[in-house]
Amino acid sequence: MDISIIIMIVAMVGLFFFMQRGDKKKKAKLKEMRDNIAPGDTVTTIGGFVGKVVHVKENTVVFETSEDRVRLEIEKWGIQTIGKLDEEPTK
Repeated sequence: MDISIIIMIVAMVGLFFFMQRGDKKKKAKLKEMRDNIAPGDTVTTIGGFVGKVVHVKENTVVFETSEDRVRLEIEKWGIQTIGKLDEEPTK
C-alpha cells in the first residue's frame, strides 16, 4: 500500500470526526436555547411565525402572533430563534 493512500484515509477519518463534533455542539446549543424559553420571549418558528411566548409546557410552547391575541401551540423543536423583533435574533 502506498503511504499517500494511508495519509488520505486518516485525513478523511479526521475530517469526519471534526464535522460530527461541530454538529453535536450546534444541536446541544439549540436544545439549551429551547429549554430556556420563558414567557415574554419573542420567538421565530421554523415556518417563519413570529410571536410572544405566553405559556411554556414540557414539550410545547404557546405564543401570541398579533395584537388580535391569536395563540398558537407548537412543539419546542419548531422554535428557530429567540430574540426581540427590533434586534438581531439569537441562534
